[in-house]
Amino acid sequence: MSQSRTWIGATAVVAAAIATPLAIHATADAATTPRTAAAVAKASPDLSDPAKKEIAMKLVSSAENSSLDWKAQYKYIEDIGDGRGYTAGIIGFCSGTGDMLELVEAYTNSVPNNPLAKYLPALRKVNGTDSHAGLGSAFESAWKQAAATTAFQTAQNNERDRVYFNPSVNQGKSDGLSNLGQFAYYDAIVMHGPGDSSDSFGGIRKAAMKKAKTPAQGGDEATYLKAFFAARKVIMKQEEAHADTSRVDTEQLVFLNAGNFDLHTPLKWKVYGDSYTIN
Repeated sequence: MSQSRTWIGATAVVAAAIATPLAIHATADAATTPRTAAAVAKASPDLSDPAKKEIAMKLVSSAENSSLDWKAQYKYIEDIGDGRGYTAGIIGFCSGTGDMLELVEAYTNSVPNNPLAKYLPALRKVNGTDSHAGLGSAFESAWKQAAATTAFQTAQNNERDRVYFNPSVNQGKSDGLSNLGQFAYYDAIVMHGPGDSSDSFGGIRKAAMKKAKTPAQGGDEATYLKAFFAARKVIMKQEEAHADTSRVDTEQLVFLNAGNFDLHTPLKWKVYGDSYTIN
């Protein structure tokens, strides 16, 4: 996994040049056309639509796993040396940030006799740290064993939706944002975590709203999203592991500059220098 989110604790807890805009269902000046909440409401289904959600999963996976095959990531687990212990699964559940613990607890509630259940005491002890105490290679093997089952894959999907996808999409819809805006929220909450601290998704949103109005407040979506991206990049650059802001610069801003608010395909973008396409 290329990157992981910046937050520590339990779950509750524009500088680069932009690539040449892509002609994706947009005129050259589409991004400058005011996008109000009313305009968004008339557009295509929101990001929870199955086809749009699949696109969102692939976009995140390109940044988190350097691959569009997000379903291949259920079994993924490693320590990437970012101070968060193990990073694993489809959106990078971390042993040091609480969400891995909550995932395994939910999984165990559904399937008591699972390969990971015996590691719950260790996961509780290492939460908030980068320690592998009581985990190690045996835990890594157990994770991969569990990931081969539909039950654990479902548990990962459910926790992703409960903690990250549904809250970000709902907030995006409440703010009058398009699919692109909703995705921008989702990608941010995956990296920075939920919450209201300055370096969390909530803090980034608050910083953006000090600079621009959301469409729901009568503002222009493009103007607001640029403020949101700028606020997010400030936080990303505060940590070396996230100083590369290409997932904003050469992905999300490319779509915005092309006026592709609905994330119509084909989509072409780069993350960390690698090129991707969804046809």
